[in-house]
Amino acid sequence: MPERVRPPLSGRWTMVHGLRVFSRVCEPEAVAGPPIVHVHGFAISGRYLEPTAIRLADRYPTYVPDLPGHGYSEKPPKPLGIRELADALAGYLDSVDVPRAVILGNSAGCLVAAEFAHRFPERTERAVLVSPAGGRYNRPLARGVLQLARDGLREPPALALIALPDYVRYGLLNSVRAFRGMIRYPLLERLARSPVPFLTVIGSRDPLVSAERMTRLLRSPAEMHLMCHFDAAHAINFSHPEALARLVDAYVQGESLREVAETHRVIAYVDAPPL
Repeated sequence: MPERVRPPLSGRWTMVHGLRVFSRVCEPEAVAGPPIVHVHGFAISGRYLEPTAIRLADRYPTYVPDLPGHGYSEKPPKPLGIRELADALAGYLDSVDVPRAVILGNSAGCLVAAEFAHRFPERTERAVLVSPAGGRYNRPLARGVLQLARDGLREPPALALIALPDYVRYGLLNSVRAFRGMIRYPLLERLARSPVPFLTVIGSRDPLVSAERMTRLLRSPAEMHLMCHFDAAHAINFSHPEALARLVDAYVQGESLREVAETHRVIAYVDAPPL
């Protein structure tokens, strides 16, 4: 059974492509902001995304699903790849009657967000990519696993109390397959041709993400607004929820991100080129 969900979120079960899917939901009345959907990383549930989600839930309809096979949701016959997870995300949004949303992903959830935006741009208000792992920087598999291990030593110890049971529930073999799919995904190529605007947030102590590569991407013709650089490791949604929530709120509302960056001690940021 699911662990207790932190208020103001509440647990909800829905059916997605014939599978029972668990999610954490808050639908405040009379709010003008667009829905925000928080998308977890590989092999883990959405529980670690709660700290950021609850800080946004008073202003935006908020949804934190465990995509099929993850967390408390029902497992499909075989683990879903990135493209299939993007389809499942679309099915989940149908099940909760959300036609269009801001997609806020972390780690491999950024890959799902990028694929979702690529395939369903009309359903993507914009995207926020927090610690977008995946692609050539994490290859070969041994290098990626070592990066993941290093990150584990840099995260708050409380994260392990969530991640380890989730990884056990997902399964070791499935985790290896999911990680292999993550590092094979052409993330930078997909983002360079993104049909929707997006904000990238990375941590200076994150061994899984290359700031140099992301900066080069930002200077490409892609329609981006900003890249922010936190003094953080990989799971910024868990370790720095207050700063991340304020940044997301400003981005969605079209406010100046420069002021937010200075207030919350963002190390650096790179403005997007004019379109």
